[in-house]
This record gives sequence, structure tokens and C-alpha cells, in this order.
Amino acid sequence: MLDDTLDVFPAHGMGGITGMLATAIFANDVGLIHGEITTFLFHLLALVIVSVFTFGGSLLMYKITDLIVPMRISPHGEKVGLDISQHDESYDFVYRE
Repeated sequence: MLDDTLDVFPAHGMGGITGMLATAIFANDVGLIHGEITTFLFHLLALVIVSVFTFGGSLLMYKITDLIVPMRISPHGEKVGLDISQHDESYDFVYRE
């Protein structure tokens, strides 16, 4: 499960990919709509390179962080709930009809 609270990937990732490809399509005199495929192919290649680099770097940072501070809680902590096991908080809800 991915928890991207600040919508970093939808905003910057997808926006960057869309802008990069749109530039390669609509660039004046060298864009895909002007019959030039080279610029579009270079942009696709750059997109693949950046995606692999970003995924690899993120995975490496995740593994390093996991060695310092475990990213996963114990099965018991999951069973009793994160509010109790991680924050020592409990809620007493009163339901009224």
C-alpha cells in the first residue's frame, strides 16, 4: 500500500511526465507533430532513465531507513491497532440512535 499524503507523485511525478512528453510532441520545429521523432524518442529514453534512477534511489533510501528504524510494526501491534500500539491512544465511542 502506498501512502502519499502530500500527493507528491500525482502532482510532481505525473505532471513532470505529462509536461515532458507534451514538450516532445508540441516543440516548435522539432516536435512530433512537426514530423520529428528523434526529440520524442530522446524524451522517452530520459523518462525511462529517470524512472529507474528514482525507483532505485527510493528503494535504497527505504532499505537504509529500515535498518535504522524498522518501518514495519510487529504482528501484535497490528492486531491491537496502531492507535494503541504506536500512540497509546484509545477511543470510547458512544453510539446513539
